[in-house]
Amino acid sequence: MSRQPGLFEHPPPKRRTPAPGEVLPSWDSPLLQAPTLPIDIRLGTSSWFFPGWRGLVYEGLHPQTALSKKGLAAYAQLPLLRTVSLDRTFYAPITTIEYARYAAQVPDHFSFMVKAPALVCDAVMRDEEGRGRVPNPHFLDPAIATREFVVPCLEGLGTKAGPLVFQVSPLPRGLIEEAPVLIERLATFFAALPNELGRLHPLYALELRNAELLTPRLMRMLRESGVRYCVGLHDRMPEVERQEVALRALDGEVPADLVVRWNLHRGFLYQAAKRRYDPFDKLVDEDPETRRILARMAQAAFKAGRKVWITANNKAEGSAPLSLLKLAEEIATDL
Repeated sequence: MSRQPGLFEHPPPKRRTPAPGEVLPSWDSPLLQAPTLPIDIRLGTSSWFFPGWRGLVYEGLHPQTALSKKGLAAYAQLPLLRTVSLDRTFYAPITTIEYARYAAQVPDHFSFMVKAPALVCDAVMRDEEGRGRVPNPHFLDPAIATREFVVPCLEGLGTKAGPLVFQVSPLPRGLIEEAPVLIERLATFFAALPNELGRLHPLYALELRNAELLTPRLMRMLRESGVRYCVGLHDRMPEVERQEVALRALDGEVPADLVVRWNLHRGFLYQAAKRRYDPFDKLVDEDPETRRILARMAQAAFKAGRKVWITANNKAEGSAPLSLLKLAEEIATDL
């Protein structure tokens, strides 16, 4: 794919002397050698504040706290990185002002993937170790989701709001055994969320942590509700091949917008992958098959005139930025 300056491309960061405490993008990052993809194919990482990304994303070594506060603007200067998953919003809602602060740090072409809070996505209340203790009375409450998430997110991010992802946490066995009832409840939930706010039309996506729910019934519900299925690559979910098949059942012959969260390497548990890959500065366990399939899905969606958001986690192959570099190269082979 040839470079077309001014059409798809955004200029790389310029080398300069940092101000005291400033975080700058890496001027020698291998990510600057990534092929230039169309603007509607947005690749990014899950969060951005990893000190191990020195030389990949950031110039110099900075503590995680500094990167959390000041790293996003540097991250967004790298042309390859056009989205990021706001994961902190899963743990607790944030305000319109906080969303607006994030939006102010990135260029106009940037688009956030935002996780809805566990307050409405988790069927149980959990302790500090993550064990479910009691039912969550706010699970799939559309009024709370609208007030605490959708409205502040859209008002704060504006046109920089990408997919709003409702990642439903692992469900109690009782809810799984009553899957038809749960799917109907999901349909009611999504139908009650606002389909516009001013001139903004939110793109809702559902991500699962229970493979048993990945059924034709669920896909029919999503199609009727106008909600995207978020391809979530995780140890609890089937491999990408099966999820691609499910997505075809949802979309038919013509792909729709593609939302992917490449979370975890096949066969690994989260903590084991974290221990193995830290400090996330190199690829350790490459997964070329997953990368190839994701590239094929992105190519198909783009050729159908759709938008693409794919985020990678460090736990996917060892270093999310380098996973995206390889993925961009794979996507560019057939555009």
